[in-house]
Amino acid sequence: MCNILVVDDEEEVREAVKRRLEREGYRLRSAESESAGLEALQKSDRAYDIVITDMSMEDANSGIRILEGAVARDVFTEVIVLTAYGNVANAVECMKRGAFDYVEKNMPGVDVYELLCLKVQQAVERRRGAVDTVRRLEAFTKNRNLL
Repeated sequence: MCNILVVDDEEEVREAVKRRLEREGYRLRSAESESAGLEALQKSDRAYDIVITDMSMEDANSGIRILEGAVARDVFTEVIVLTAYGNVANAVECMKRGAFDYVEKNMPGVDVYELLCLKVQQAVERRRGAVDTVRRLEAFTKNRNLL
């Protein structure tokens, strides 16, 4: 079962994301601020598979700090950054720091929650592939050392 953390200061967004993704069978936890999100990352008994975070909460870099906290906890955690005010510079910065994707909340003609569901499915597949690759490399290395 995929474990997802949603961090957004807008309750309406948190609840909409939660409702949509729970219909797909994902288990979600939500946090209403950067500080609550960072606390959830640290106090969880295991790393989250996926983190969905708003870009701007307490300040314009809140999402970056959530991204960095998630990746520091587990390099395999996939992070999707949501923003109401998308720009290329922020998108590039997030991707350079390890974000899986960067999604604008207010795209005309797009159901952002449906799009987010698709992005989560893609992130889950990428995470599984990365974890599987590392396990295979570890097994190969172990077996090679036995020769």
